[in-house]
Amino acid sequence: MSLYTVFDSPIGPLTAVANDAGLAAVYMAEHRRRPAWETFGNRVAGSASPVLSATVEQLGEYFAGERREFSVPLAPAGNPFQRRVWDALREIPYGELRSYGDLAALLGDRSMAQAVGSANGRNPISIIVPCHRVVGADGSLVGYAGGLERKEFLLELENPSRTHTEALF
Repeated sequence: MSLYTVFDSPIGPLTAVANDAGLAAVYMAEHRRRPAWETFGNRVAGSASPVLSATVEQLGEYFAGERREFSVPLAPAGNPFQRRVWDALREIPYGELRSYGDLAALLGDRSMAQAVGSANGRNPISIIVPCHRVVGADGSLVGYAGGLERKEFLLELENPSRTHTEALF
């Protein structure tokens, strides 16, 4: 059974969706590729589910600058390649950036950068699976399902003293 909750954050309302296996999604307002609300299950208070409660708590700590890693059990729906990309995203350290080509090389084929970008754009668990840490090869902020202004906010939160290009080189 799926449950969801909506809660406030510094980047606007976030919707967390959980199923029996764990956290299935974290969507931002105006999130591109967000499924229809009716697919999320029943709306509940965040405290009604241990997974949703932990998600709300851990994201609150993240936004307060008190958390760098998440321990919520994850259950994103995706094909095997997408899951490999999402697992690779979780390996990018807090405050660091990687390019799409870097991720493709990590997965074994630098020429897969475009496929990595596509999978990155379909990441259903924003912030916790840190797709915001992926930038263009030249360090430019490109593509983010929640909007580039939110991506910039998250990157600044994680490393306020760095310019985006510095982290790649």
